[in-house]
Amino acid sequence: MAKVVVVFHSGYGHTQRFAQSVAQGAAAELIAIDAEGNLPADAWETLGEADAIIFGSPTYMGSVSWQFKKFADASSKAWYTQAWKDKIFGGFTASANVNGDKFSTLHYFMTLAMQHGGVWAGTGILYNNTKASQRGDVNYLASSGGPIAQTPGDASADEMNAGDLETGRQFGERIAALAQKFRG
Repeated sequence: MAKVVVVFHSGYGHTQRFAQSVAQGAAAELIAIDAEGNLPADAWETLGEADAIIFGSPTYMGSVSWQFKKFADASSKAWYTQAWKDKIFGGFTASANVNGDKFSTLHYFMTLAMQHGGVWAGTGILYNNTKASQRGDVNYLASSGGPIAQTPGDASADEMNAGDLETGRQFGERIAALAQKFRG
């Protein structure tokens, strides 16, 4: 079985809940980036041993949180040795607005993965774009690059949309399956 790791930062709990959904689908280990932008002591080793790495961050002001950026900058040590080359990568994000420039965050993740020599995997999930579509449908927000979630700014993480969480879960399944195939 492929080893999948979800490394994420969450400011208010929404991205953490999304990360848990993705991790559930991938049977992945979760690594939380703390409020100071740091990882637990053994996290770098865990990331190095992973077959797939999934990035997660809220979208703040059109990009990743500063805590995630600190992690990304620190990953230059892994970049220098090409420790993450040929791993499967994916990413997800959440924000309070329906658009909220979330694709900028996904693009940041893609660029980071490519710099590490990784292989990016999108959602692989069709959109629900008919008149019969409902907000709770899987991939209702129509992202191919990675799952995105939207929760009103005054709503708790417990109030996240079930369709968004299911999109994350299915994405996690896909990443795990791709990582297993890639392992050979």
